Amino acid sequence: MKETLQNKQDFYGRDYIVTPDVLIPRPETEMMVDAILNLIGKPFLPGVKPSEPKLPEDITILDVGTGSGCIAITLKQLLPQAKVIATDISDKALIVAKKNAVNLEAEVEFLQSDLLDGVKIKPDLVAANLPYVDESWDWIDKEALSKEPALALYADNGGLELIYKLIDQVVERGVKHLILEADPCQHARIIDYAKKKGLTLRETRGFILYFSE
Repeated sequence: MKETLQNKQDFYGRDYIVTPDVLIPRPETEMMVDAILNLIGKPFLPGVKPSEPKLPEDITILDVGTGSGCIAITLKQLLPQAKVIATDISDKALIVAKKNAVNLEAEVEFLQSDLLDGVKIKPDLVAANLPYVDESWDWIDKEALSKEPALALYADNGGLELIYKLIDQVVERGVKHLILEADPCQHARIIDYAKKKGLTLRETRGFILYFSE
């Protein structure tokens, strides 16, 4: 059997195993960690005073579409009192994420699930870097992206199909805090959809959107 090619990629100062089964962690996604630390009143940059805490440190965080596990593992290391659960629809991605959790000594619970379908608990906060690339975008480098799984990159409805579905599930379950990553060109549509579902935009940070009830 041919061994899966493995590389290392830095995310938030830590090295993660990356294979063709997961997205390569990107700097814009680090802002999701920044936003969550800010919500809990933790400094995320030297010399930057965080906001007054809106959430306690012992919250339950659900990372949906975890891929390499970089968001969930980083959060668990920085917020050891938090319960962190990470899901992905891909069993191959979860194998990579579990290896990273072992290597980085992070106690994260992993679960195979299509968005929230297999999740039984109600988290305090959902964080998600879901597929949001529209294949019709003429500015993307499809040759470069071919090294990453299409399942983790592309979505229908202008790249927003899964984001809309997750918003619906979050609202149905009464989850009060949602942090998403999406291309800035999609933000206006996401904000409008979330508003119609009863969520309020609280912050934008680069590619990151933070909503709450």
